[in-house]
Amino acid sequence: MIARLRVFAKEAGVPRLLIAAFVVVLFAVAVVTKMNVPGLVTDSIVRVARNGILVLALLPAIQGGVGLNFGLPVGILCGLIGCVLALNWGVHGIAGIALATALGVAFAIPAGIGYGWLLNRTRGQEMMVGTYLGFAVVSGMSIFWLVAPFHNPTLVWAIGGKGLRTTLALTGIFDRVLDKWLAFTVAGVTIPTGALLVFFGLCWAVAWFFRTQMGITIAAARSNPRFARAAGISDQRTRIQATVFSTVLGAVGIVVYSQSFGFVQLYTAPLLMAFPAIACILIGGATVTRATVTHVIIGTLLFQSILTIALPVTSQVIQGDISETARLIIQNGMILYALTRLGSAK
Repeated sequence: MIARLRVFAKEAGVPRLLIAAFVVVLFAVAVVTKMNVPGLVTDSIVRVARNGILVLALLPAIQGGVGLNFGLPVGILCGLIGCVLALNWGVHGIAGIALATALGVAFAIPAGIGYGWLLNRTRGQEMMVGTYLGFAVVSGMSIFWLVAPFHNPTLVWAIGGKGLRTTLALTGIFDRVLDKWLAFTVAGVTIPTGALLVFFGLCWAVAWFFRTQMGITIAAARSNPRFARAAGISDQRTRIQATVFSTVLGAVGIVVYSQSFGFVQLYTAPLLMAFPAIACILIGGATVTRATVTHVIIGTLLFQSILTIALPVTSQVIQGDISETARLIIQNGMILYALTRLGSAK
């Protein structure tokens, strides 16, 4: 029995077991202190649906040999452009979400090609280059949001009539359209069916893609570049394909995130959005060189559950809020843990 537990602990990883135990303890404290547990569960599920696609966007990059995609803001910004254009043209409801997604994908494809080309030119330093590229693109787009020729009074600053506002409200436009679609309540827990269906549908699509010829080629080029080149597979081309796929999913993910959050956040808001997404997939069991859809789902559930219940539980038990501290320790600790295993994760 002890031997089996040791094997399980080794396969699951001590950090993941500790985080899972921490989540269980938080829920136990919530039950003991008679908090609104169904409300906490609802919020956790909503956060999973809201952030899941952004975490899923990291999977193609890892499978393609690019590593942890710290340049995720490139795709996020493409999706934000699609959202702003849909708002500017006044397209409401599911049509607005579809238009924002289509425009985001259209912008993400050439952006992903350029991003992939840059990563090929800086091979071996992808994560560092992605981080600085993401920061640079976010800063450059902050200038664009100020000078872009938008004149819709609901989007621009009231004083001067120029420059987009920092936060654009989606109330009455496509606020929580997917969350409310087919939603139902069980034992006080509300299930955002539409958003979950989109998330799990994309998870299935990504898993299916990596069973196709192109997906197998991308994974083969990552796992054994020499064999891939001998078989006539260009690993530079497959890396660009993986980067484009990751960037496209990032654009789709921010549209789903925004409609669930109820706001479109511009300027520096996307700056650090890659870090919690990376922490999620690492908590789920992924490494720098290998990830699966299961890792995405488990990691998102654990990490977002912690973010949801840490604040109310700690406020109930002690005088003070340690949720942000716990988030930073877990988020950056898991990224650091993964980077220390970079040499052994083959």
